[in-house]
Amino acid sequence: MKLNRRAFLSVATAGGAGLLGLRCAFPWFLRARPLEQVENLSAEAQQLIARAFQDVDATKLWDVHTHVVGLGKGGTGCWVNPRMRSHFHPIERLRFEIYFSAAGVKHEETADDEYLQRLFALHRAANPKGKLLLLAFDKNVAPNGEENPKSTPFYTPNDYVLRLARTADDLQPCISVHPYRKDAIARLEKGLEMGAVAVKWLPNAMGIDLLSKQCDPFYRVLADHGIPLLTHTGLERAVRAHESQMLGNPLRIRRALDVGVKVMAAHCASLGDSSDLDDAEEPDELESFDLFLRLMGEKQYEENLFGEISAMTQVNRSKRPLREMLSATELHPRLVNGSDYPLPAVNPLISTRILAQRGYLPSQERRVLNEIFEANPLLFDFVLKRCVRWIEDGEESRFAPIVFETERMFT
Repeated sequence: MKLNRRAFLSVATAGGAGLLGLRCAFPWFLRARPLEQVENLSAEAQQLIARAFQDVDATKLWDVHTHVVGLGKGGTGCWVNPRMRSHFHPIERLRFEIYFSAAGVKHEETADDEYLQRLFALHRAANPKGKLLLLAFDKNVAPNGEENPKSTPFYTPNDYVLRLARTADDLQPCISVHPYRKDAIARLEKGLEMGAVAVKWLPNAMGIDLLSKQCDPFYRVLADHGIPLLTHTGLERAVRAHESQMLGNPLRIRRALDVGVKVMAAHCASLGDSSDLDDAEEPDELESFDLFLRLMGEKQYEENLFGEISAMTQVNRSKRPLREMLSATELHPRLVNGSDYPLPAVNPLISTRILAQRGYLPSQERRVLNEIFEANPLLFDFVLKRCVRWIEDGEESRFAPIVFETERMFT
């Protein structure tokens, strides 16, 4: 992908004056390109795509991490925190502009529909046999059950994703219910009755302490129904979560695991540091990824703890965590793939050049992968993860096909 990363980073830290006319100033990464069908790509690109699909069952490929975001246009009920659109909060506004532009949104009055149509088109062009797990996103809620809109980055209602999932067989609903809500169990049970197949939490942004006793009734319902919990682990960078980053500590998912909840730890806690809560006397700050690996190594969690690999090819995560997840082939049956869309469409976040420099890609594949990115970022995300490999002592390790055959999580 052609980009000037230094220019991007300088803009990302600039003041509000630099944001005016941003979409015109940086069209190379802020504007989604027209979707290209696979048959229109070069022979090399088509061959690489075919290789990526050749040993997987395309019908079992579910993208377990697909965000649905909107402005509430057309009665969707979606909401974005005004901070994200304010010139007084330049960094948050920059994020908003980047995400929505990369997702193909051009007009505010039809933003919600444009977001969906682009997502669905990318998915169906990439793998019409697979499915998308559409994520709702609940508000930040205080321990007393009161909503905290100031600390809520965005909101996507359960009813919206449930309604969308009823429109096509390749869409599956993942609801989001904050466990501190006074009617949390009623909301959860309603969502399950309407067909929800999973629950999404982002503790750092929603203000959820997974070790709190308030979560216990929620955990019991999830465990009783065999419903997986997709929860963020590690440092959160995509949305504002400064005050509650400690809630992304992967050790906090122990309580849910001990109740029997099937947990998908998003991003494998591949960013940031967390306190070693297992050491009650003098907890050290360790890499969150190491704490995640500790949990993965504990026998009692072999059946219900899974690592979700979205974002692990991003520049800021593709050092040791990606290398170790590729090499840990014994853990691959417990890994699941998600895209974290729209992030794969944001050009500067993933660099094939850096991945090649770090030894994850043959240099000759870079140009072909870049071509696929320009045509379909969602397809690129899948093909890239099938291409990355780590070679050590002459042994090559790649993500096994089962990592991508994620239907197993919901059956």
